[in-house]
Amino acid sequence: MSANPTLVTARHFEYITARTTQEDDFLNSLKDHAVAADIPAIWISPAQAGFMQILLMLCRAKEVIEVGTLAGYSAIVMARALPQDGRVRTIEISEKYAGFAEEWVERSDVARRIEIHRGSGREILPTFESDSADAAFLDADKAGYDLYLEESLRIVRRGGLIMVDNAFAFGQLFDENPTDPEAPAVREFNEHMAREKRLKSVIAPFGDGCWVGVKL
Repeated sequence: MSANPTLVTARHFEYITARTTQEDDFLNSLKDHAVAADIPAIWISPAQAGFMQILLMLCRAKEVIEVGTLAGYSAIVMARALPQDGRVRTIEISEKYAGFAEEWVERSDVARRIEIHRGSGREILPTFESDSADAAFLDADKAGYDLYLEESLRIVRRGGLIMVDNAFAFGQLFDENPTDPEAPAVREFNEHMAREKRLKSVIAPFGDGCWVGVKL
Protein backbone atom coordinates (compact mmCIF):
# COMPACT_ATOMS: atom_id res chain seq x y z
CA MET A 1 0.00 0.00 0.00
CA SER A 2 1.19 3.48 -0.82
CA ALA A 3 0.16 6.79 0.74
CA ASN A 4 0.42 8.46 -2.66
CA PRO A 5 -1.31 7.31 -5.85
CA THR A 6 0.80 6.01 -8.71
CA LEU A 7 0.82 8.41 -11.65
CA VAL A 8 -0.60 6.45 -14.56
CA THR A 9 1.34 7.10 -17.76
CA ALA A 10 1.05 6.02 -21.38
CA ARG A 11 3.43 3.19 -20.55
CA HIS A 12 1.03 1.87 -17.91
CA PHE A 13 -1.78 1.87 -20.47
CA GLU A 14 0.41 -0.01 -22.92
CA TYR A 15 1.17 -2.53 -20.17
CA ILE A 16 -2.54 -2.98 -19.40
CA THR A 17 -3.43 -3.33 -23.07
CA ALA A 18 -0.78 -5.97 -23.63
CA ARG A 19 -2.27 -8.03 -20.80
CA THR A 20 -5.91 -7.62 -21.77
CA THR A 21 -7.84 -10.12 -23.86
CA GLN A 22 -7.62 -8.77 -27.37
CA GLU A 23 -10.31 -8.39 -30.00
CA ASP A 24 -11.19 -11.40 -32.08
CA ASP A 25 -11.08 -11.48 -35.87
CA PHE A 26 -14.75 -10.47 -36.10
CA LEU A 27 -14.31 -7.26 -34.11
CA ASN A 28 -11.13 -6.40 -35.97
CA SER A 29 -12.95 -6.88 -39.27
CA LEU A 30 -15.87 -4.74 -38.06
CA LYS A 31 -13.48 -1.90 -37.27
CA ASP A 32 -11.70 -2.19 -40.61
CA HIS A 33 -14.98 -2.11 -42.53
CA ALA A 34 -16.27 0.78 -40.42
CA VAL A 35 -13.22 2.87 -41.31
CA ALA A 36 -13.68 1.95 -44.98
CA ALA A 37 -17.32 3.08 -44.69
CA ASP A 38 -16.16 6.45 -43.33
CA ILE A 39 -17.48 5.82 -39.83
CA PRO A 40 -15.46 7.58 -37.09
CA ALA A 41 -12.95 5.25 -35.41
CA ILE A 42 -14.00 6.16 -31.87
CA TRP A 43 -15.04 2.80 -30.39
CA ILE A 44 -14.05 1.75 -26.87
CA SER A 45 -10.64 0.15 -26.31
CA PRO A 46 -10.22 -3.60 -25.68
CA ALA A 47 -9.27 -2.86 -22.06
CA GLN A 48 -12.41 -0.80 -21.53
CA ALA A 49 -14.48 -3.45 -23.29
CA GLY A 50 -13.16 -6.13 -20.94
CA PHE A 51 -13.75 -3.90 -17.91
CA MET A 52 -17.35 -3.24 -18.94
CA GLN A 53 -17.98 -6.94 -19.55
CA ILE A 54 -16.71 -7.78 -16.06
CA LEU A 55 -19.00 -5.15 -14.52
CA LEU A 56 -22.01 -6.47 -16.43
CA MET A 57 -21.24 -10.01 -15.31
CA LEU A 58 -20.78 -8.93 -11.70
CA CYS A 59 -24.18 -7.22 -11.59
CA ARG A 60 -25.70 -10.18 -13.47
CA ALA A 61 -27.09 -7.87 -16.10
CA LYS A 62 -29.68 -9.24 -18.46
CA GLU A 63 -31.18 -6.04 -19.92
CA VAL A 64 -28.89 -3.22 -21.08
CA ILE A 65 -29.67 0.08 -22.79
CA GLU A 66 -27.15 2.03 -24.84
CA VAL A 67 -27.32 5.52 -26.29
CA GLY A 68 -24.98 5.83 -29.26
CA THR A 69 -24.58 2.67 -31.34
CA LEU A 70 -22.13 3.97 -33.96
CA ALA A 71 -20.73 0.83 -35.68
CA GLY A 72 -22.20 -1.59 -33.13
CA TYR A 73 -18.88 -2.47 -31.51
CA SER A 74 -19.83 -1.75 -27.88
CA ALA A 75 -23.30 -3.27 -28.28
CA ILE A 76 -21.75 -6.53 -29.46
CA VAL A 77 -19.14 -6.46 -26.70
CA MET A 78 -21.79 -5.91 -24.01
CA ALA A 79 -24.17 -8.50 -25.46
CA ARG A 80 -21.41 -11.09 -25.18
CA ALA A 81 -21.39 -10.54 -21.41
CA LEU A 82 -25.12 -11.27 -21.08
CA PRO A 83 -26.92 -14.60 -20.70
CA GLN A 84 -28.48 -16.27 -23.73
CA ASP A 85 -31.81 -14.53 -23.11
CA GLY A 86 -30.18 -11.16 -22.44
CA ARG A 87 -30.77 -8.06 -24.54
CA VAL A 88 -29.03 -4.81 -25.47
CA ARG A 89 -31.37 -2.07 -26.65
CA THR A 90 -29.14 0.39 -28.45
CA ILE A 91 -30.16 3.77 -29.88
CA GLU A 92 -28.59 5.43 -32.93
CA ILE A 93 -29.69 8.70 -34.51
CA SER A 94 -27.64 8.33 -37.70
CA GLU A 95 -29.34 6.17 -40.34
CA LYS A 96 -25.95 5.42 -41.90
CA TYR A 97 -24.43 4.21 -38.64
CA ALA A 98 -27.55 2.27 -37.67
CA GLY A 99 -27.59 0.51 -41.03
CA PHE A 100 -23.93 -0.47 -40.74
CA ALA A 101 -24.37 -1.65 -37.16
CA GLU A 102 -27.45 -3.67 -38.05
CA GLU A 103 -25.55 -5.47 -40.80
CA TRP A 104 -22.68 -6.39 -38.49
CA VAL A 105 -24.92 -7.32 -35.58
CA GLU A 106 -26.67 -9.79 -37.87
CA ARG A 107 -23.29 -11.34 -38.67
CA SER A 108 -22.26 -11.57 -35.03
CA ASP A 109 -22.61 -14.38 -32.52
CA VAL A 110 -25.04 -12.30 -30.44
CA ALA A 111 -27.48 -11.12 -33.12
CA ARG A 112 -30.50 -12.28 -31.11
CA ARG A 113 -29.41 -10.26 -28.09
CA ILE A 114 -29.29 -6.84 -29.75
CA GLU A 115 -32.09 -4.48 -30.80
CA ILE A 116 -31.18 -1.35 -32.74
CA HIS A 117 -33.57 1.56 -32.28
CA ARG A 118 -33.29 4.26 -34.93
CA GLY A 119 -33.78 7.81 -33.68
CA SER A 120 -32.59 10.16 -30.97
CA GLY A 121 -32.14 9.21 -27.35
CA ARG A 122 -34.37 12.14 -26.43
CA GLU A 123 -37.27 10.52 -28.30
CA ILE A 124 -36.67 6.82 -27.69
CA LEU A 125 -35.56 6.62 -24.05
CA PRO A 126 -38.94 7.91 -22.76
CA THR A 127 -40.62 4.93 -24.48
CA PHE A 128 -38.68 2.43 -22.32
CA GLU A 129 -40.41 1.27 -19.16
CA SER A 130 -39.14 2.24 -15.73
CA ASP A 131 -36.95 -0.34 -13.97
CA SER A 132 -36.71 -2.34 -17.20
CA ALA A 133 -32.91 -2.49 -17.44
CA ASP A 134 -30.01 -3.67 -15.32
CA ALA A 135 -27.43 -1.38 -16.90
CA ALA A 136 -26.97 1.57 -19.24
CA PHE A 137 -24.07 2.82 -21.34
CA LEU A 138 -24.10 6.41 -22.59
CA ASP A 139 -21.79 7.28 -25.48
CA ALA A 140 -23.53 9.83 -27.66
CA ASP A 141 -23.70 13.63 -27.97
CA LYS A 142 -22.29 15.10 -24.77
CA ALA A 143 -24.79 17.95 -24.61
CA GLY A 144 -27.50 15.33 -24.17
CA TYR A 145 -25.80 13.48 -21.33
CA ASP A 146 -27.82 15.17 -18.57
CA LEU A 147 -31.09 14.12 -20.18
CA TYR A 148 -29.81 10.62 -20.98
CA LEU A 149 -28.66 10.20 -17.40
CA GLU A 150 -32.01 11.27 -16.00
CA GLU A 151 -33.83 8.79 -18.24
CA SER A 152 -31.31 6.06 -17.39
CA LEU A 153 -31.90 6.61 -13.68
CA ARG A 154 -35.58 5.96 -14.35
CA ILE A 155 -35.05 2.95 -16.60
CA VAL A 156 -32.27 1.17 -14.70
CA ARG A 157 -33.31 -0.73 -11.58
CA ARG A 158 -32.00 0.02 -8.11
CA GLY A 159 -28.57 -1.55 -7.73
CA GLY A 160 -28.11 -1.39 -11.49
CA LEU A 161 -25.13 -0.05 -13.38
CA ILE A 162 -24.76 3.21 -15.31
CA MET A 163 -21.63 3.79 -17.42
CA VAL A 164 -20.86 7.01 -19.29
CA ASP A 165 -18.00 7.35 -21.76
CA ASN A 166 -15.55 10.19 -22.53
CA ALA A 167 -15.15 11.61 -19.02
CA PHE A 168 -11.71 12.89 -20.12
CA ALA A 169 -13.26 15.00 -22.90
CA PHE A 170 -11.28 13.43 -25.75
CA GLY A 171 -8.03 14.16 -23.93
CA GLN A 172 -8.88 17.86 -23.57
CA LEU A 173 -10.37 17.87 -20.09
CA PHE A 174 -7.76 20.28 -18.72
CA ASP A 175 -7.18 22.37 -21.86
CA GLU A 176 -7.93 26.05 -21.36
CA ASN A 177 -9.06 26.40 -24.95
CA PRO A 178 -10.18 22.95 -26.12
CA THR A 179 -10.60 22.45 -29.84
CA ASP A 180 -13.32 19.84 -29.42
CA PRO A 181 -16.68 21.64 -29.15
CA GLU A 182 -18.06 18.96 -26.81
CA ALA A 183 -15.33 19.34 -24.17
CA PRO A 184 -17.19 22.03 -22.17
CA ALA A 185 -20.31 19.83 -22.02
CA VAL A 186 -18.21 16.95 -20.68
CA ARG A 187 -16.79 19.17 -17.94
CA GLU A 188 -20.27 20.28 -16.92
CA PHE A 189 -21.54 16.72 -16.94
CA ASN A 190 -18.63 15.53 -14.80
CA GLU A 191 -19.62 18.08 -12.15
CA HIS A 192 -23.21 16.89 -12.43
CA MET A 193 -22.11 13.28 -11.86
CA ALA A 194 -19.94 14.27 -8.90
CA ARG A 195 -23.00 15.84 -7.23
CA GLU A 196 -25.52 13.15 -8.20
CA LYS A 197 -26.84 11.66 -4.95
CA ARG A 198 -28.74 8.83 -6.63
CA LEU A 199 -25.50 7.19 -7.76
CA LYS A 200 -22.35 5.87 -6.14
CA SER A 201 -19.89 6.60 -8.93
CA VAL A 202 -16.26 6.95 -9.94
CA ILE A 203 -14.31 7.66 -13.13
CA ALA A 204 -12.41 4.59 -14.30
CA PRO A 205 -9.29 5.62 -16.29
CA PHE A 206 -9.86 3.34 -19.27
CA GLY A 207 -9.87 4.69 -22.81
CA ASP A 208 -11.06 8.31 -22.63
CA GLY A 209 -12.30 7.88 -19.08
CA CYS A 210 -15.52 6.09 -18.19
CA TRP A 211 -17.91 6.99 -15.41
CA VAL A 212 -19.14 3.93 -13.52
CA GLY A 213 -22.06 4.35 -11.17
CA VAL A 214 -24.41 2.13 -9.18
CA LYS A 215 -27.98 3.34 -8.69
CA LEU A 216 -28.70 3.67 -4.98
